[in-house]
Amino acid sequence: MRFNPISIRTGQAEERATLEDLQRRASLANPGDRETLLAHPDAISLPEAFLAAGQVHVAERGGAIVGFTVIRPRDDGDYELEGLFVEPEQWRTGVGTALITHVTEIARSAGANGVVTIGNDDALPFYVAFGFGRIGTAETRFRPAPLLRLDIP
Repeated sequence: MRFNPISIRTGQAEERATLEDLQRRASLANPGDRETLLAHPDAISLPEAFLAAGQVHVAERGGAIVGFTVIRPRDDGDYELEGLFVEPEQWRTGVGTALITHVTEIARSAGANGVVTIGNDDALPFYVAFGFGRIGTAETRFRPAPLLRLDIP
């Protein structure tokens, strides 16, 4: 199956509800997150401040939004990947890889040496395949999760 190319742009404030709906679909498709998120629907949110600051990057394919990411600078000079969400029917089609590549380019151009993220067990193989390594464990609202870092050469 051939897919249209992926383009990535900065998210817009008026897309907030659309992106939160995408986040909900992607999160509920992860078996390890489903029960918790159904019990705590407030956990799905995209702060307006992230959009206003230009920290949300949207992937489109054929004019349709197929994923997005949130990346923010950290005090230590690295960047934090605060969210990566892809429409479930677009999983394994290159959207996540395109978003991580885009995030890496943003961090590199800002002079960062790495990108840090809190992964979940369902997404861990994706992050490891991209080159993220485990640097510890982070306490999240619901449970401990792998803390990962991608070195930027």
